[in-house]
Amino acid sequence: MIRSVIIGTGSQLPARRVSNAELAEQVDTTDEWIVERTGIRFRYVAAPEETTSTLATGACKAALAAAGVDAQSIDLIILATATPDQTFPASATKVQAALGIDDCVAFDVAAVCSGFLYALQVADSMIRAGVHKRALVIGAETFSRILDWEDRTTCVLFGDGAGAIVLDAQESDAGQGRGILATRLHADGRHNELLYVDGGPSTTGTVGKVRMKGREVFRHAVVNLASVMEESLAAAGLAAAQVDWVVPHQANARILDATARKLGLAPEKVIVTVDQHANTSAASVPLALDTAVRDGRIKANDLIVLEAMGGGFTWGAAVVRF
Repeated sequence: MIRSVIIGTGSQLPARRVSNAELAEQVDTTDEWIVERTGIRFRYVAAPEETTSTLATGACKAALAAAGVDAQSIDLIILATATPDQTFPASATKVQAALGIDDCVAFDVAAVCSGFLYALQVADSMIRAGVHKRALVIGAETFSRILDWEDRTTCVLFGDGAGAIVLDAQESDAGQGRGILATRLHADGRHNELLYVDGGPSTTGTVGKVRMKGREVFRHAVVNLASVMEESLAAAGLAAAQVDWVVPHQANARILDATARKLGLAPEKVIVTVDQHANTSAASVPLALDTAVRDGRIKANDLIVLEAMGGGFTWGAAVVRF
């Protein structure tokens, strides 16, 4: 059978790293307050010349190099982002041009923090359908552009960055073969007011700022993420005990801990980068994946689960034999 196999990962962070101590000089907060409630110690903030598409391009170049393939072999680019360079055209087309690809399908997906999982399922479906052979799937954000830097409840949580993977269509064993084994996605628009941006082209004519009711989001996140992980594992015919690594959306260390406990997973099986990168929205899952691949934790044939939940609410999970 044809499966979508991850053959390369890459990431790109802005040049500027901002510590909690530096942030405390701008807003009424402390390092202790941020670490205790979120586990975050650092985040990266993009300079004016660093955009979602430039970060995404850097991540793609690293992923292509890791895969050992040429950009011209890519026939599909899907970029998950809530912070595109422009309202249109899609930032994916800017990445395409920057990579020197003459012609391929390129478009953006908007599902906020779950965006990479949504993009992954779309790409996987197109590959398994035989429409495309090799894809770049990207999560990239410049969330600093839409933060209210006077709101300490939100501005301390987010950062900028990008992560990317190369997906390749390969013949794979139906049982233990490598590739994406199962994905499950959900959305529930009734919870819009819990996590949203208070602007947009069709309403205010501005990009707006992030607004969030953190306590309510936390409660929904733990339940939804544990449920969708169990659902995706069941779809793949696997159990949580068989999982080598969980690569979660890096929103809050307490959410990561609570979700792992709910599934009965050992904390050491959970990839954690939130302390170094903060919440990079759609970029957080591929960024954490690339970190763990490059430091040697995630190896070929490991069974991994990717999961995320974001504004909307949207949430999802994917089971992958790496």
